[in-house]
Amino acid sequence: MCGIAGELRYGDRPADAETVRRMLPCMESRGPDGDGLWQHGRIALGHRRLKIIDLSENGRQPMTDEQLGLTVVFNGCVYNYRQLREELRGYGYTFFSTSDTEVILKAYHRWGTDCVTRFLGMFAFAIAEHATGTVTLARDRLGIKPLYLAESPGRLRFASALPALLAAGGVDTTIDTVALQHYMTFHSVVPAPRTILSGIRKLPPATVRVIQADGTSTERVYWEASFTRTREMTGGEWAEAVRASLKTAVERRMVADVPVGVLLSGGLDSSFIVALLAEQGQHGLTTFSIGFEGGGGESGDEFEYSDLIAKQFDTEHHQIRIGQERFLPAVERTVEAMSEPMVSHDCIAFNLLSEDVAKSVKVVQSGQGADEILAGYSWYPPLAGVPREQAVEAYAKEFFDRPHADLARQLNPQWLIDADVSREFVAASFGRDGATTAVDAALRLDSQVMLVDDPVKRVDNMTMAWGLEARVPFLDHELVELAAACPPEIKLAQGGKGVLKDAARGLVPDAVIDRPKGYFPVPGIRHLEGPMLEKVRDALHAPAARDRALFRPEYVEALLADPNTPRTTLGANQLWQLALLEMWLQNKGV
Repeated sequence: MCGIAGELRYGDRPADAETVRRMLPCMESRGPDGDGLWQHGRIALGHRRLKIIDLSENGRQPMTDEQLGLTVVFNGCVYNYRQLREELRGYGYTFFSTSDTEVILKAYHRWGTDCVTRFLGMFAFAIAEHATGTVTLARDRLGIKPLYLAESPGRLRFASALPALLAAGGVDTTIDTVALQHYMTFHSVVPAPRTILSGIRKLPPATVRVIQADGTSTERVYWEASFTRTREMTGGEWAEAVRASLKTAVERRMVADVPVGVLLSGGLDSSFIVALLAEQGQHGLTTFSIGFEGGGGESGDEFEYSDLIAKQFDTEHHQIRIGQERFLPAVERTVEAMSEPMVSHDCIAFNLLSEDVAKSVKVVQSGQGADEILAGYSWYPPLAGVPREQAVEAYAKEFFDRPHADLARQLNPQWLIDADVSREFVAASFGRDGATTAVDAALRLDSQVMLVDDPVKRVDNMTMAWGLEARVPFLDHELVELAAACPPEIKLAQGGKGVLKDAARGLVPDAVIDRPKGYFPVPGIRHLEGPMLEKVRDALHAPAARDRALFRPEYVEALLADPNTPRTTLGANQLWQLALLEMWLQNKGV
């Protein structure tokens, strides 16, 4: 787990290594254990290192194999690197390190861009061919590791974090109006390749981009889960298969040369991870839970359930309680850590949790992804039985933050566009072959887009802000493929994630399995008052906000007068949605 950066020049001009060097401090928290820079003519690559596998200097990056004529920078972890190394040795390759980074180099030399199909893990990497000047960029199947791009005539730059590209300079920082529509409508998610800034894009998940020396490039998607019925099994057989697949995924993610802990929220997903690790003989596992002061009539913790799991499986448990004295300062720090504006109040919880967890371990497993692959959210049951031709309308009614028509009363005219881009985006996705039911279509879209640019990005950004590597076993691509093939009615049973609940029976306490679905409770954001409300007011009244004039003044003032009543379709605070965008833009100097 690291931070990568680079610049490619097209033609004969050499790359600007100093520009790449300027990007690296922005990613120091992603890789606090060292940095490196490599230049070869028109290519410059930079790296910030977090030591997880092969802690020696042999594992440092950028990593070059002079014999093969290749250099790589890599962020992530390939969990099956040991098996691949032995396979490559059979082809005559020799190794100077015990790192997964070197395995990527050799695998690329052996199999070309198809090497990505052999990797089990999370990754974003760039590989430069010395002789041809070709550079290959790749991102893992579920987009767990980010890769941002800034392209201009004659040049391409890339980095693990968007602010690094801003630090490099020369970026068009105007607001992308299509992205703004998505932000306001599509649950604050901006689908790849766009970001909120016109001059920065992101490589989509499961994508390989090959860039030639003259700047021509090709891009291909190398994986997609099939949401069709490919096997016939009973409900019990599906549960057994999910349990076996998750057990394998959890075991894979223990690969490290440092200890691995678990973020234990007290929900089914993280509790099941702890239970499976205990079943595999992981004694004295370190677990962590977080809780906040209550507010607005809401509890701020779920310690009742996390304590139950910690006691049952005898973990070394850390209960982290957050008071107002830590909460308010963490808000600005959380915004600073965001590569893109992320509305979820879970961001602050993950940032504070990661701060404390990083004092004890460098790697954790986390339960993100289960809801998106196993139908755990509230908007899936209403789609059951909806005719396929009515699925777009049904999904928009359940998931979109507001109808497109409302934007005319909320955004200033210069930021409005006629097209309902979020609905068109969903319609295009739902219109593709496969995913024959409305629930299948929604799960396919959510696992490819919302999952990547909300919970997964949130976990990556907030853990990496403290040099903490988070691993997500529910997003093991083999488990995702299994879940996609599972009939919707089996997933929707028992109020959602029915197949996972059945898989966990007998191992996880029923009190956790059958509890109401919980979320990271952060009352200080869900219910804005006092100093937090003043912080929001200041952001929306700041000179930069007035000059930008994204939102109609009457809309802003109405929200400030009644800060906690207006909610989006899924219950998020509308005022926080506006304020977070402005806070992020101001924090990044846009």
